Amino acid sequence: MNSSTPVQPTYTDAQISIWLRGLLTLAWADDKFDEAEQQLIASLTEHALTQEETERLFQPISNEELRSHFAPDAQLAENFLRTAVMVALADGVYTSSEDEILEQFCQTLNTGTEILENLRLTLCDRHAETQALQPHPELHLDVLQPVRSWLDGFQVHDPKVAHFLCKLIPAQCPFERDVKLFGHKIVHIPPMCKLNPLYEQLVGLRFRALSYLADECGEDVTPYC
Repeated sequence: MNSSTPVQPTYTDAQISIWLRGLLTLAWADDKFDEAEQQLIASLTEHALTQEETERLFQPISNEELRSHFAPDAQLAENFLRTAVMVALADGVYTSSEDEILEQFCQTLNTGTEILENLRLTLCDRHAETQALQPHPELHLDVLQPVRSWLDGFQVHDPKVAHFLCKLIPAQCPFERDVKLFGHKIVHIPPMCKLNPLYEQLVGLRFRALSYLADECGEDVTPYC
């Protein structure tokens, strides 16, 4: 461990901001937050935001923004999509609205299409046009195994991403609770170990993020434990 030599971020502040905006677009597209709540979530970017940046953080991400910041780096694009999939399945339920956003992300970044096809076999609410995606009643294959293997390929090489993952993924299970910001209920989270089909992948990713911060960055990770 070497605490005297800070690890240089792999990604720029702009890329981290786009990353977070993409996840917010997926997770909270229909919610409204007051200014204090916005500032709290904006703190996840771990750098000082101007008023303009703060306002943009809560605007839905555009295809062009994703393409310009992520498409030139295939690994960055894939890692962003990995976290997006984790956010979509955080409550153990994959919905059509989440699928529509992820499809847009995959098409824009030209990756992840095959993974999305596997995820669609788990859709809990299908629009009329997606009824054909209903799995056959006798299907016994683990349709999420390719998704699990893909998520396990996420390697943490950036301190900002590591901090974000440690904040995003809870330390213990079960952790059934209501997430509240300034007294307002944002979302109810059920016990992940019972409902989330990707729970082991989330735990593994959090462990890799903690190990990276401790071993590579020389940081004290006890606040996350």
